[in-house]
Amino acid sequence: MTAEDLAQAALAARLNAYAPFSNFRVGAALETAGGKVYSGCNVENATYGLTVCAERVALWKAISEGERAFIRIAVASDSLKPITPCGACRQLLWEFGGDLEVILATPQGQLESRRLKDLLPEAFDRDALNKF
Repeated sequence: MTAEDLAQAALAARLNAYAPFSNFRVGAALETAGGKVYSGCNVENATYGLTVCAERVALWKAISEGERAFIRIAVASDSLKPITPCGACRQLLWEFGGDLEVILATPQGQLESRRLKDLLPEAFDRDALNKF
Protein backbone atom coordinates (compact mmCIF):
# COMPACT_ATOMS: atom_id res chain seq x y z
CA MET A 1 0.00 0.00 0.00
CA THR A 2 1.32 3.42 -0.89
CA ALA A 3 1.21 6.50 1.34
CA GLU A 4 -1.36 7.94 -1.06
CA ASP A 5 -3.57 4.85 -0.69
CA LEU A 6 -3.40 5.07 3.09
CA ALA A 7 -4.18 8.79 2.95
CA GLN A 8 -7.22 8.07 0.75
CA ALA A 9 -8.44 5.54 3.32
CA ALA A 10 -8.14 8.20 6.05
CA LEU A 11 -9.91 10.77 3.89
CA ALA A 12 -12.75 8.32 3.28
CA ALA A 13 -13.01 7.45 6.98
CA ARG A 14 -13.43 11.13 7.89
CA LEU A 15 -16.71 11.16 5.98
CA ASN A 16 -18.17 8.85 8.66
CA ALA A 17 -17.23 11.20 11.51
CA TYR A 18 -19.87 12.13 14.04
CA ALA A 19 -18.99 15.76 14.70
CA PRO A 20 -22.23 17.72 15.21
CA PHE A 21 -20.67 20.08 17.75
CA SER A 22 -17.32 21.06 16.23
CA ASN A 23 -18.04 20.15 12.60
CA PHE A 24 -14.38 19.08 12.55
CA ARG A 25 -14.30 15.70 10.82
CA VAL A 26 -11.17 13.58 11.16
CA GLY A 27 -10.33 10.19 9.69
CA ALA A 28 -7.43 7.84 10.32
CA ALA A 29 -6.11 4.72 8.64
CA LEU A 30 -3.67 2.52 10.58
CA GLU A 31 -1.53 0.03 8.67
CA THR A 32 -0.35 -3.16 10.35
CA ALA A 33 2.96 -4.90 9.76
CA GLY A 34 0.96 -7.55 7.88
CA GLY A 35 -0.51 -4.99 5.49
CA LYS A 36 -4.04 -4.75 6.90
CA VAL A 37 -5.62 -1.33 7.30
CA TYR A 38 -7.96 -0.32 10.11
CA SER A 39 -9.78 2.97 9.74
CA GLY A 40 -11.45 5.20 12.26
CA CYS A 41 -13.24 8.52 12.54
CA ASN A 42 -13.79 10.94 15.40
CA VAL A 43 -16.96 10.45 17.43
CA GLU A 44 -18.03 13.47 19.45
CA ASN A 45 -20.15 13.77 22.56
CA ALA A 46 -21.91 16.85 23.90
CA THR A 47 -19.59 16.82 26.92
CA TYR A 48 -16.50 16.81 24.64
CA GLY A 49 -14.57 14.89 27.30
CA LEU A 50 -16.12 11.67 26.05
CA THR A 51 -15.19 12.38 22.45
CA VAL A 52 -12.90 9.79 20.85
CA CYS A 53 -10.37 10.74 18.19
CA ALA A 54 -10.12 8.99 14.83
CA GLU A 55 -6.63 7.69 15.57
CA ARG A 56 -7.78 5.97 18.75
CA VAL A 57 -10.83 4.47 17.05
CA ALA A 58 -8.56 2.93 14.39
CA LEU A 59 -6.13 1.71 17.05
CA TRP A 60 -8.87 0.15 19.21
CA LYS A 61 -10.37 -1.60 16.18
CA ALA A 62 -7.00 -3.09 15.27
CA ILE A 63 -6.19 -4.16 18.81
CA SER A 64 -9.64 -5.69 19.28
CA GLU A 65 -8.98 -7.81 16.18
CA GLY A 66 -5.70 -9.09 17.65
CA GLU A 67 -3.25 -6.81 15.86
CA ARG A 68 -0.17 -5.70 17.77
CA ALA A 69 2.37 -4.58 15.13
CA PHE A 70 1.88 -1.30 13.26
CA ILE A 71 4.03 0.54 10.74
CA ARG A 72 2.22 3.78 9.91
CA ILE A 73 -0.93 5.80 10.24
CA ALA A 74 -2.54 8.39 8.01
CA VAL A 75 -4.59 11.23 9.51
CA ALA A 76 -6.90 13.47 7.48
CA SER A 77 -9.36 16.24 8.20
CA ASP A 78 -11.28 18.88 6.26
CA SER A 79 -8.58 21.45 7.08
CA LEU A 80 -6.69 23.32 4.41
CA LYS A 81 -3.42 22.36 6.09
CA PRO A 82 -2.50 18.95 7.51
CA ILE A 83 -3.28 18.31 11.17
CA THR A 84 -1.28 16.19 13.58
CA PRO A 85 -2.63 13.77 16.19
CA CYS A 86 -3.47 15.21 19.61
CA GLY A 87 -1.22 14.48 22.58
CA ALA A 88 -3.31 11.59 23.88
CA CYS A 89 -3.28 9.91 20.46
CA ARG A 90 0.47 10.46 20.12
CA GLN A 91 1.03 8.74 23.48
CA LEU A 92 -1.16 5.74 22.62
CA LEU A 93 0.31 5.38 19.14
CA TRP A 94 3.80 5.44 20.65
CA GLU A 95 2.92 2.81 23.21
CA PHE A 96 1.43 0.44 20.65
CA GLY A 97 3.48 1.31 17.58
CA GLY A 98 6.68 3.04 18.59
CA ASP A 99 8.20 5.36 16.04
CA LEU A 100 5.46 5.07 13.43
CA GLU A 101 5.42 6.98 10.20
CA VAL A 102 2.59 9.53 10.43
CA ILE A 103 1.13 10.63 7.10
CA LEU A 104 -0.85 13.86 7.23
CA ALA A 105 -3.34 14.48 4.43
CA THR A 106 -5.83 17.10 3.25
CA PRO A 107 -8.74 16.78 0.83
CA GLN A 108 -6.81 19.06 -1.54
CA GLY A 109 -4.14 16.38 -1.95
CA GLN A 110 -1.45 17.76 0.33
CA LEU A 111 0.60 14.99 1.98
CA GLU A 112 3.27 15.29 4.63
CA SER A 113 5.19 12.54 6.37
CA ARG A 114 6.51 12.77 9.93
CA ARG A 115 7.98 10.35 12.44
CA LEU A 116 6.14 9.88 15.70
CA LYS A 117 9.36 10.46 17.66
CA ASP A 118 9.44 13.98 16.18
CA LEU A 119 5.83 14.63 17.19
CA LEU A 120 6.36 13.14 20.68
CA PRO A 121 9.98 13.72 21.72
CA GLU A 122 11.13 11.98 24.90
CA ALA A 123 8.00 9.84 24.99
CA PHE A 124 6.95 8.17 28.23
CA ASP A 125 6.81 4.42 27.76
CA ARG A 126 7.53 1.09 29.45
CA ASP A 127 11.26 1.89 29.62
CA ALA A 128 10.52 4.91 31.80
CA LEU A 129 8.84 2.66 34.36
CA ASN A 130 12.07 0.68 34.78
CA LYS A 131 14.25 3.69 35.65
CA PHE A 132 13.53 4.06 39.35
